[in-house]
This record gives sequence, C-alpha cells and structure tokens, in this order.
Amino acid sequence: MTPATSLFTPVEADLRILADNLKQLVGNRHPILCAAAEHLFGAGGKRIRPAIVLLVSRAIMLEQDITPRHRRLAEITEMIHTASLVHDDVVDESNMRRGVPTIHSLVGNRIAILAGDFLFAQSSWYLANLENLEVVKLLSEVIMDMASGEIQQGLSRFNTEISIESYLEKSYYKTASLIANSSKAAGLLGEVSPETADHLYNYGRHLGLAFQLVDDILDFTSTTDALGKPVGSDLKSGHLTAPVLFALEEKPHLEALIERQFAQEGDLEQALELIQDSQGIQRSQELAAHHAKLATEHLVALPPSESHQALVNIAEYNLSRLY
Repeated sequence: MTPATSLFTPVEADLRILADNLKQLVGNRHPILCAAAEHLFGAGGKRIRPAIVLLVSRAIMLEQDITPRHRRLAEITEMIHTASLVHDDVVDESNMRRGVPTIHSLVGNRIAILAGDFLFAQSSWYLANLENLEVVKLLSEVIMDMASGEIQQGLSRFNTEISIESYLEKSYYKTASLIANSSKAAGLLGEVSPETADHLYNYGRHLGLAFQLVDDILDFTSTTDALGKPVGSDLKSGHLTAPVLFALEEKPHLEALIERQFAQEGDLEQALELIQDSQGIQRSQELAAHHAKLATEHLVALPPSESHQALVNIAEYNLSRLY
C-alpha cells in the first residue's frame, strides 16, 4: 500500500509551512491552547484534507504560485477538522486517537470542549478575513453540517430502521462536506468557472463518502492495533454503518441483537460473526469503489499535471487501505 504522505509530493513543502503556521495561529493566546496546538498539530495525522486543498490549488494555478489565501484556506480546513475531532472524542469518550492521548483525557472534558469551540471560532475569524463571501458561505455550511451529522448519529444509535441513504447523508455531513466544500472553495479562490467549481465540489463529495465507507469497513476487517480502538467498537456503541445495514438485509437475527443493545453475554461477538458471514462487507467495498470512481471522473475538469494525478492517486490510495 502506498503511504498517504508519498501522495502529497507536489505539496510537500506547502504542508511543512502549514504545520508551522497552524501551531502559531492557535497557540499564541494561552499556555493551554499552546500545549493543545502542539499536541493536535504535531506529528500525528495524515493531513489529507489540507493536502487536497493545496493539490486542487496547484492543479488550477499551473502557471503561477498558489496565493496566501489558498494557504490560509488549507489551514482553516485543518482547524475545522481538528475541532470536530476534539468534540467527537469527548462525545465518544475516546481516550486515544492515532495512538496518542486525546485532549479531553489530558485536560478534562470542559477545557477540551472549550478548546474545540476556540478552534471553530478562530477558523471562522480567519475565514472572514479571506474576504470572499462565497467561500465564507461554503465553509460556514461545513461547520453546520458537522454538527447535524453528529446529532443524527447520536439520535439514531441502535436504530435498525436506518436506510443506506440516511447513512450516506450522515456520512456526507460528518466527513464529505468539508472535503467537498473546501475543494470548491479552492477553485473559487483561483477564479475557476462555475462548472469547474461544481466538478471540484463533486470530487470532494464522492471522495469523502468513499473515505467514510472504507473507515467503516476497516472497523470490521482491521486489527485493534491498526485501528487504535477495539474492532467493532462503532457497532458496540450503536452506530450502524454500511456493512451492518447491508448485513441486516440478510441476517434477521442481527436485528434482535442490536435492538437489545448487545445486553447478553456473547451478543456482540455473535453480531460480528453474522456480519462477517454476510455480503455486507463486500457490498460496502463495492459502494466505496463506486464513489471513488465518480470522484476521479469529476477531475476531468482539470488540465493534466502532477497535482491532478495526485488527486486521482488519493482516491486509489483510499481503496488500497482495504487490502
């Protein structure tokens, strides 16, 4: 499997600048925020979202260098993503992420929530300073979408009536909206045509859905060490993802196990076996491949370049995580 970071060769230098800037942007207000910034924006994370923004920027600005506004958009994108992770970890009571202690496990829930709020607020301030109303609208909608997705997920725990369409809608809100709207925003800052901007949005939308599908498949097919959390932990928490929803169509007994919230000994293990014994994982893989293909088709709007090819490779890399 190709390491994610090697996909970002055309923007490697840009990502180093971004890492330095993020710590300065966030950490100069208070010692706690400084420590949080160092922790959040240090070594961890693949930085896929800002890398996509920078790659889109370079793919449309072929004859020129990217602008400071494109760099700031990439930073805002990572700040919004990181703020959502801080809040998600509190909601999910996760003590580790990517093998590193979460912020709330270090400083407590109250400070962690306020740190997430600060990141959202500061990203909004920097967003306003881009002085592009269309871009402000796009990224403000992302923050609303993330909250909507989290609420939808919280209200639908252990609900076996959820449709695959509802699952994809929630996945768009939680994951794909940021990639879609930040890709489009990069295009708008580069003054692309409305048609090209829509193609960039749809590239990010389908790529984001494919990423979420692959993450949800790995929750059943990976190892605890690789995931950094127990296998099947989403299911145990009542979050029914694509492999589960597809398996429910084949395995009636799975519904009973979920609806009693795995209350009896062996329930969770039996549910995991039923999912493995169904077409749920295979159908989810096919759906992920479908969205990855749609994503790359939307790149037809961009001229050939190293950055263009890297955007194609990211979609292929995502699917390769399954094998």
